[in-house]
Amino acid sequence: MRQLAQTREGLIVGLTGASAVLLGAFGAHALKDMLDAAHRELWHTAVQYHFWHTLALAVAALCGDGKAQRIATLSWIVGIVMFSGSLYALALGAPRWVGIVTPFGGVAFIVGWMALGVALKRRA
Repeated sequence: MRQLAQTREGLIVGLTGASAVLLGAFGAHALKDMLDAAHRELWHTAVQYHFWHTLALAVAALCGDGKAQRIATLSWIVGIVMFSGSLYALALGAPRWVGIVTPFGGVAFIVGWMALGVALKRRA
């Protein structure tokens, strides 16, 4: 069972990492002349949080199998989609109301970090 979970988590880490690199490159090259400074900054922030939380997903995958680890993983996936996803959308001109989603993604990131702390404490 753990091997299946590791395979799934490894795939998630690979997909989120690859998408962070692709979106970072897309923003730096394809969107460079299309976005004003404020929208480029939104894009940059989205990529940063996307990438850092991909690394966090990798750490969580190494923490073993447990409820806290699964909560951390799910929370960071939700955070990447909601936080970074809403910033990507705003940078591309989505309506301002899309920004309502961003703080919920931030809360998901916080929950993930707290869950990782619990998972690591249980390993000690």
